[in-house]
Amino acid sequence: MDKKPNVKSLKPTAFAGMMAARLKAVAAASDAPVPDLYDYPANRLARELHPAVQFLKVEAIDAHSPDMKTYTLAPDKAKGTTSLAWFSAGQYLVLGVNVDGKFRSRPYSISSSPAETLEGHYRLTVKRVPGGAVSGFILDTWQVGDAVTASAPMGDFTYSRLRDAKTVIGIAGGSGITPFYSFAKAIAEGDEDFELTLLYGSRTLADAVFSDEIKALAEACPKIRLVNVLSDEKRKPKGAEKGFITAELIKKYAPAEGDYSVFLCGPQAMYTFVDRELEKLALRRKFIRHELFGEYFHPERNADYPADAAGKTFRLTVRIAGKEQTVDCAADTSLLRAMEAAGITAPADCRSGKCGWCHSQLLAGEVYVPASVDGRRQADKLYGYVHPCCTFPLSDVTIDVPPVHYGQ
Repeated sequence: MDKKPNVKSLKPTAFAGMMAARLKAVAAASDAPVPDLYDYPANRLARELHPAVQFLKVEAIDAHSPDMKTYTLAPDKAKGTTSLAWFSAGQYLVLGVNVDGKFRSRPYSISSSPAETLEGHYRLTVKRVPGGAVSGFILDTWQVGDAVTASAPMGDFTYSRLRDAKTVIGIAGGSGITPFYSFAKAIAEGDEDFELTLLYGSRTLADAVFSDEIKALAEACPKIRLVNVLSDEKRKPKGAEKGFITAELIKKYAPAEGDYSVFLCGPQAMYTFVDRELEKLALRRKFIRHELFGEYFHPERNADYPADAAGKTFRLTVRIAGKEQTVDCAADTSLLRAMEAAGITAPADCRSGKCGWCHSQLLAGEVYVPASVDGRRQADKLYGYVHPCCTFPLSDVTIDVPPVHYGQ
């Protein structure tokens, strides 16, 4: 067997001419500037699809009621955004706004179809949240022409033929109808290929925003079906159901044979109720999809919440990029909301414990994280990381928070 050459077998004289050869090659090379790698077509496409920030402006406002409006947003070319990032039906934008001098961010589902981005606009439907600083600010102050700062489209509440069944039972409540409106339009336009049966829960038919629009899409496209489920209507309208969305009702509209997926989007109370009903159907876990329902409130109502913490106020110490600030945080207030109320700009996108943008290190103290919104990885739990958007103090707490990544 031949022996492998070693360092001693190399001849130093073989390297003697390398420097001269390199200098000769450099001298013979073109003196034209080296192309900017950031401007390669693939990089330009990546920036267009996933911009760090989008500068938009309000193009039109449609008021469904004083407490719910749809805003049409277009690129603000004067600020450098010339086109909109494409999205998949079911995704959302995170809006960054300054309310009374304090930076706040909130996610809002896109109610327009993906194809409408090519026409130069998104549509976001905003519903007033009682006590909500951002929803109230938008509904009460935004006017046509106002500047808006937004993220790229985000979220995984999207249809995938590799994961989801060919038939989807959509369950919507309140403003949770917005991603389903986008789904319905995308199906009708040919950008999505699945059958959607939408169970839309509302108090009355008058409360069912976009119901007429989705019904019109269903009449034109056999892949779409709308069933209004009305809890407070005295008389059941034709084609609607009365009551709540139960396991029996889901089974009534699900395929008699074969798999089907269930997509849910609505308020926290709806998720709590419907999830219990879904357990009766014994669906495979991958066929149940939840959209973000927003922030978690009233952790003290959970059976596993430590009763001795209820009603107390603790001290929250926040470290960001070497700077430290201490504020009050009530036991029923998330660490994120306490920071924002004190004027501390902290990163946040989904505000539901899932996306991980607010991922922060817990340096000291005890906290409570509701199991239903605990989106941390096992490594996060092991090494002491939390998502402040759905983390509540049980003692004085110290956390290390990353700086804001966009929109400030």
